[in-house]
Amino acid sequence: MGDRHPVLARLDALVGRWTVRPEIPGLGDAWTEFTWQDEGAFLRQVSDVDEMPDTTPREWRENAPFPTVTLIGLDDSGEEFTALYADVRRVYRVYRMTFADGEWRMWRDAPGFGQRFTGTLSPDGDTIRARWEMSADGETWNLDFALVYSRVRGPYG
Repeated sequence: MGDRHPVLARLDALVGRWTVRPEIPGLGDAWTEFTWQDEGAFLRQVSDVDEMPDTTPREWRENAPFPTVTLIGLDDSGEEFTALYADVRRVYRVYRMTFADGEWRMWRDAPGFGQRFTGTLSPDGDTIRARWEMSADGETWNLDFALVYSRVRGPYG
């Protein structure tokens, strides 16, 4: 496909395997992995959990989204990405996304259930502190949950 668009190249910072720790009592770690697909035209994200701890609340265990798949592509008319998301619950969503200067943002303005994600990449590139928020009216936003991504180094990272 030739040289990648420079805005796509920004996503190289995400490539690899990460441990994902939601800041929700009783939940254990999940993992996510970002890989380039189709010669760097798209970034693919797969997330899953190896095992849920016994402390996982029943409502979360019954509604857990894992595994999930997200395919991220660029609209080259600007610097905005589109992220297509799907999970095991048959939930399908389209998010708008930006990634620049260590800040990762995703959002969707769906009637009755708006969502937004903000993550900040650490200077060493090994940690992302993030949060998901939701809104029923598009104006009042509430924290859904915070989470921390930690880059995995070694045979899986």
